[in-house]
Amino acid sequence: MSEAELVLRSTRVITPEGTRPASVAVAGGRITAVLPYDAPVDGARVEDFGDDVLLPGLVDTHVHVNDPGRTEWEGFWTATRAAAAGGITTLVDMPLNSLPPTTTADHLRTKQEVARRKAHVDVGFWGGALPGNVKDLRPLHDAGVFGFKAFLSPSGVDEFPHLDQEQLAQSMAEIAGFGGLLIVHAEDPHHLAAAPQRGGPRYAHFLASRPRDAEDTAIANLIAQAERLHARVHVLHLSSSDALPLIAAARAEGVRVTVETCPHYLTLTAEEVPDGASEFKCCPPIREAANQDLLWQALADGTIDCVVTDHSPSTADLKTNDFATAWGGISGLQLSLPAVWTEARKRGHTLEDVVRWMSTRTADLVGLSHKGAIEAGRDADFAVLAPDDTFTVDPMALQHRNRVTAYAGRTLSGVVKSTWLRGERVVADGEFTEPKGRLLTRTP
Repeated sequence: MSEAELVLRSTRVITPEGTRPASVAVAGGRITAVLPYDAPVDGARVEDFGDDVLLPGLVDTHVHVNDPGRTEWEGFWTATRAAAAGGITTLVDMPLNSLPPTTTADHLRTKQEVARRKAHVDVGFWGGALPGNVKDLRPLHDAGVFGFKAFLSPSGVDEFPHLDQEQLAQSMAEIAGFGGLLIVHAEDPHHLAAAPQRGGPRYAHFLASRPRDAEDTAIANLIAQAERLHARVHVLHLSSSDALPLIAAARAEGVRVTVETCPHYLTLTAEEVPDGASEFKCCPPIREAANQDLLWQALADGTIDCVVTDHSPSTADLKTNDFATAWGGISGLQLSLPAVWTEARKRGHTLEDVVRWMSTRTADLVGLSHKGAIEAGRDADFAVLAPDDTFTVDPMALQHRNRVTAYAGRTLSGVVKSTWLRGERVVADGEFTEPKGRLLTRTP
């Protein structure tokens, strides 16, 4: 261990081979070796976490930071602090809700300049696929975005319109031509238009306005286009369990489709959402408990690949008690790990499962081969978790710019004691360092 500058020890280190006592040697911001717990140190600084779990920093590939342009909703300083507090060491920012949206290479550079000095964790960027910007997709790809987001129904902001099926095919063909990834908000606008739109405070009415068949139809159309064009596609924030057999069948036929879901779909249910409580509003919506059970089953069998937050905050005034007009988005960056772990352990899953869903597979999705696992050669990004400790969610303890959360008052298991980025502690017991995050680009 003579080359090690730092050694992190725990009786429970989560590695690709399983959980075991280990010493993790770090030099130059990278893991150089994973050794037995009692390996000699040879002068390196030692941090011993005892029985707290050392796990790879989480990689959240679905975050709306909204900076610049809507920084009163969120910003890189606050979002990345919240991420670090929650054990997330890498996030990938969505192209919309900021002004300008990340739909040209120039707009990407604007976003990068804003993020550069504010990032407490590493940050990458998605590009956007809009009607009429096919010519901008290759330049964005060459500039290093990790892929391209498209909506198949209205996005909620005028500057990011959705694609119809012909426009989807045009964008998908272009992206497939250079080997890119298309990620899709899949709800069919015709099914949404046909659904009852009552408005008002009743959650049951909002749920009826975003039916499962809107997701199912959009995913079916997406898969058909991907199969025809030999494209790689990713379904964002799946909430409808009815689409799972279609996805599984498409994969069996060789269609390159991956799928994510979110903590709120796995931990919250429609039956418990109070009327008027639009902090629970998101699109697609939180569905019934029976639907949630099937999402967990799909995570277990691999039909769903990964879990990401879809952190989509707004100012508190936009969370009105009318579900039709309230902003749709759940703020979950700081709480995603304990929220998922609390429910996962009840269902017999392990922290190794959670790491696979929230770190390893998300890193794989965007090609970050140096993230997502504790093994030699990877970035020394870690979270230290006390998995049996509990806490009650106090919105005022959150780092999000607007402390509105659907998890308020819930008791969760799993306290993040510290978070490490390339071998440097960036937060411990609520105390933050100055920003140490880097801007990431897709590896050619």
